[in-house]
Amino acid sequence: MVDIAGNCKRVMEGIAAAAERSGRDPSEVRLLAAAKTQSAAAVRAAVEAGVRLVGENYVQEAQAKKEILGDAAEWHLIGHLQRNKARAAAGLFAVIETLDKLRLAQALDRVGRERDRDIDVMVEVNLAGEVTKSGVSEEGLVPLLREVSRLERVRVKGLMTVPPLAEDPEASRPHFRRLRELRDAVTDLGLPHVLPNELSMGMTHDYEVAVAEGSTLVRVGTALFGPRGRNRADNNNERG
Repeated sequence: MVDIAGNCKRVMEGIAAAAERSGRDPSEVRLLAAAKTQSAAAVRAAVEAGVRLVGENYVQEAQAKKEILGDAAEWHLIGHLQRNKARAAAGLFAVIETLDKLRLAQALDRVGRERDRDIDVMVEVNLAGEVTKSGVSEEGLVPLLREVSRLERVRVKGLMTVPPLAEDPEASRPHFRRLRELRDAVTDLGLPHVLPNELSMGMTHDYEVAVAEGSTLVRVGTALFGPRGRNRADNNNERG
């Protein structure tokens, strides 16, 4: 049996310690449970242990769990979103962290206008240019944000990245630092509807480095729930 409550406590303590070492207030960093392939019971255990954010990679999987757990947590989409699932995703998730194309933003904007509500998103940036991963390129980020800023109902709340998989957590540091620099540069542009305060970066193996580089939201799965099966994704799609 995996001690999910104990794991949550250890990760929260790790986040707080990393923040304090960097001279940051631990309350600035939130823990998101990356729950891909996990049961609703496992997610409930994490919520009962104090986790307030849950991330899912797939719309259908999130639907099934949310039917059981309801609004016990704030649900984020942390996997790639196809445009034809924008309507369902907008109804399920408080934040879609993986916006990377204008056409997807336009689809979300249509849903927002129909429902008379704002759709909160983060923009995923593929800093390493990995062809196996989604995300806008660094060069394409500002042009994309300029277009998204013209939309009526899409609100950009932050930036997100998934660095290349590496054994050494320090290998992720340049990517985390660059995302923070991009966030600061984008903020200075003063684009309408673009207030990218959030930095969603850091996973099980490198979240302490991410916190040191300014992360406000770390996506942790394995350290909370234990090793998971790979029946639906490979390493290139891991988000926690």
